[in-house]
Amino acid sequence: QVQLVESGGGLVQAGDSLTLSCAASGRTVSSYAMGWYRQGPGKERELVATIPSGGTTKYADSVKGRFTISRDNAKNTVYLQMNSLKPEDTAVYYCYVFLGFKNYWGQGTQVTVSS
Repeated sequence: QVQLVESGGGLVQAGDSLTLSCAASGRTVSSYAMGWYRQGPGKERELVATIPSGGTTKYADSVKGRFTISRDNAKNTVYLQMNSLKPEDTAVYYCYVFLGFKNYWGQGTQVTVSS
């Protein structure tokens, strides 16, 4: 079993930056793909970025060039650096790890971008 805890969300203005963190506990996740989803008000959950244990990161078209996903395996943590934030980035952001043929999720962290 693995537990994920996100942090770093908050209220910012358009154009600002935020870095989200997702710390895993319970087992080492360095060998597994991780990523971030988000769900905005009245919207479906959307895949934002993924990072495999090795290989190429992937991003939703809506965040390419603005968001960067990274991981620190020594800290068992994945990050989402978000730059040039827009009001449409407002959402609850969830991290996940794909482990044992299923996704494990964190509780989410709210990001609100004011115009």
